[in-house]
Amino acid sequence: MTVGSERFSELFGSFPTPVAIVTAMGADGEPLGFTSNSVCAVSALTPTLLISVGATSRTLPAIVSSQAFAVNFLSAAGQGASEVFASKSADKFADVEWQPSALAEGAPLLTGVALGYAACKVESSLQVSDHRLFVARVVETAVFPGEPLLYRQGSYGVWRPRYADSPV
Repeated sequence: MTVGSERFSELFGSFPTPVAIVTAMGADGEPLGFTSNSVCAVSALTPTLLISVGATSRTLPAIVSSQAFAVNFLSAAGQGASEVFASKSADKFADVEWQPSALAEGAPLLTGVALGYAACKVESSLQVSDHRLFVARVVETAVFPGEPLLYRQGSYGVWRPRYADSPV
């Protein structure tokens, strides 16, 4: 049986994923970014992660030219930012607090809406179908208080831990 894109999307949409905004600084000094749930830890021994970027993403050329990016994992406060960064809005950074990464070529760190971030330097990339995969070394991190934003079947939610003594 052949798996089509609709069935594949149905499968991956059936379980919650963390929401992140991947950012990079353009060659002209313009901050760029997009909402993503395609982030994967690769190794903790040598802190490395992997992202997937669509071939038509406006952020892709910035990542390729700078060889750096930041993954901003969103807190519950980041839902609005997620929606803006998922759009084709011209100025996605207008209403979000950010600072440039000192170690990842100025990649924007979204300190106002992030639960944490990983600033990264690209180590390798690979074209796969209509996406480009980037394997990158994590060079800077921070974690902030808050609850993680999740996404499932077109809806946002917040993960709340269930404690051992609470009912199922």
